[in-house]
Amino acid sequence: MNLPRIAIVGRPNVGKSSLFNRLVGRRVSIVEPTAGVTRDRVTVVMRHDGRRFELTDTGGLGMVDEEQLKDHIDAQIAVAMATADLILFVVDGKEGRVPGDDLVARRLRRLNKKLLLVANKVETWLEEQVIAEWLRLGFGEPIAVSARDGFGITDLFTELVTALPPKTDAEDEPDVEVLKFAIVGKRNSGKSTLINRLCGEDRVIVSEMPGTTRDAVDVEFQLGGRSLLAIDTAGVRKKKSVEHAIEMFSHARSTESIRRAQMVIHLFDVRDSVSQVDKSVAAYCVEHHKPVLLVGNKIDLAPDVDLKKWDTYMRQQLPGLDHAPIAFLSAKDGTNVGPVIELLFELQAQARTEMSTGRLNAVLQAARDKLLPQGRGRFPKLFYGTQIATDPITLLVFVNDPKLFDGQYERYLSQVLRDNFNCPEVPIRLIFRRRDKIVLSDRKA
Repeated sequence: MNLPRIAIVGRPNVGKSSLFNRLVGRRVSIVEPTAGVTRDRVTVVMRHDGRRFELTDTGGLGMVDEEQLKDHIDAQIAVAMATADLILFVVDGKEGRVPGDDLVARRLRRLNKKLLLVANKVETWLEEQVIAEWLRLGFGEPIAVSARDGFGITDLFTELVTALPPKTDAEDEPDVEVLKFAIVGKRNSGKSTLINRLCGEDRVIVSEMPGTTRDAVDVEFQLGGRSLLAIDTAGVRKKKSVEHAIEMFSHARSTESIRRAQMVIHLFDVRDSVSQVDKSVAAYCVEHHKPVLLVGNKIDLAPDVDLKKWDTYMRQQLPGLDHAPIAFLSAKDGTNVGPVIELLFELQAQARTEMSTGRLNAVLQAARDKLLPQGRGRFPKLFYGTQIATDPITLLVFVNDPKLFDGQYERYLSQVLRDNFNCPEVPIRLIFRRRDKIVLSDRKA
């Protein structure tokens, strides 16, 4: 599917990510008044006025990065510009023209691409009057906008839709089902390397420096004729180790990625022990009933690792995920990457298991007859259950007192159900609801 591509470029801190979020209609890119926050290409497929296109946010051109990632960031920007059908060149309408804008302009002239000049941060009548100075760049009349307040966004949409290449059949193709999964784990476990391996290009920056990825980057790709969307997340750290606002936003984006994904690849470096951060991520996945695939990465660097012992170790360290499958791969050289993706599709099929009401209740009653929860002063009664959703499998179970059935007994029932309905590797969400005994009043003559 080849959709028209629009890239947002400009020097650091002109509000590219704010404009990107405003156009998309939700917060996707991290916005923070520090140069270099956006590092990877952040892309979203959008629809507007009958057109469908990819919108890409990029890092700041000409940024001086204290973490020595400038070349990586520039390479990501270069790819975005080279593949774009339309470029939005964003400048700061409040600050005015500075040498950094001229540097970006010189680079854009060499590309000879269709371009719209966007003067952002225009928030007063006076600022709107002076943006004519940007005509000197030779890119036509600037479009005045305020990404913060929404001023001028309608006009910008009109201009960009008009500037897109002619509509193709690809834009009218029906939406295909996309398997959406998040790749999570602590810093330097190899998440970005795995993303790049899956999509066959350097889609996100890979560096030995921990914390390279800050945004949650959505990367859609095709594999064996099937569509997948991988969400590369920032490496998770302990909350007390979060040093500033950027890392706080990165942490929040990682947990949000888990919530919006259908399933999760929890990536580990097989050479490292399970950390408290790993346990916290696993607990978050359990809390949100996400199917999880536990993956040991970097087996190319640990040829002597005992995979069976590592498997047992993981079960001990992450008891809440004792049902989750475990796999091993090398994201760097591609070993076992294909089979791991196949496991995701198997998990998806399990998560869509449908349980007939009759058989479900037969299994629940058998489980109840075999083992009842502790009464805590009341006799526990399990009446009946019904399935209300899949992805995740969700069951509504009527009981006399929901408090008697949570915790350990809930885990017992989930395991019984997994065993009986051939979905052994996915979570089952049980919602216990009180069913009060109905007493009919005496009929009066």
